[in-house]
Amino acid sequence: MNDFAPASPPGIEHDDHLLAAWAAEVAGNLLVEVRGQGLEGKELKDAGDRAAHELLMELLAQHRPGDAVLSEEGKDDKRRLDADRVWIVDPLDGTREFSEPPREDWAVHVALWTRAAGDLAAGAVAQPGLATTFHTGAPPVVPDSTAARPRIAVSRTRPPAFVEALAAEIGADLVPMGSAGAKVISVVRDVTDAYVHAGGQYEWDSAAPVAVARAAGLHTSRIDGSPLVYNQDDVLLPDLVVCRPELAEPILAFIREHGTD
Repeated sequence: MNDFAPASPPGIEHDDHLLAAWAAEVAGNLLVEVRGQGLEGKELKDAGDRAAHELLMELLAQHRPGDAVLSEEGKDDKRRLDADRVWIVDPLDGTREFSEPPREDWAVHVALWTRAAGDLAAGAVAQPGLATTFHTGAPPVVPDSTAARPRIAVSRTRPPAFVEALAAEIGADLVPMGSAGAKVISVVRDVTDAYVHAGGQYEWDSAAPVAVARAAGLHTSRIDGSPLVYNQDDVLLPDLVVCRPELAEPILAFIREHGTD
């Protein structure tokens, strides 16, 4: 067992929400330790990816040995397609931001897909920079918006041009930040009101954040309004909309009319 991992909390063997939250938090704490080792640039990114992946694989193997795992940093074992339970994890979402201390917009994603649900059944997003783990076992309560205008989270390095047009159409402001998980959770936290993305992502980028957002009562979908579907043969899941429910129709209507090109 990894020396870093603390003793597991009571009830973890029977509670998938608790396991997701604990595993994400423990991996996040390890990443904080890695970040403090004096590494920089690619060396820091690689060390973080590797350490968090290895720890999560170890924790899941110990506590759910019969489950399959799909990790950004691991080989895609297609046996997961016949499995009843599949953990979808991103050991370090926002690697660029992680390598730029003291940025806080990076995260650890741990989600569970089950055949019984035909969908995501649990999820957790740890944001060590906020010292908080958001999870489906205790769904966050989204506060009323404190902004006079809607706020849309966008990539700090690759903001899609269509989102600028969308913001102009609905009278919104753009809020740049890193990490898909941090962007989704920014809606949960009332830092933004929506996250709209069409630039290419994979299942591990959105599974855990979407599980948390759904549990919090937010709208989640593809940009055409169709459901986000997980544990597919092709793990590319290139677009999503996460927003306050009242913004879903204006956002989707704009995309239907204008597209994303």
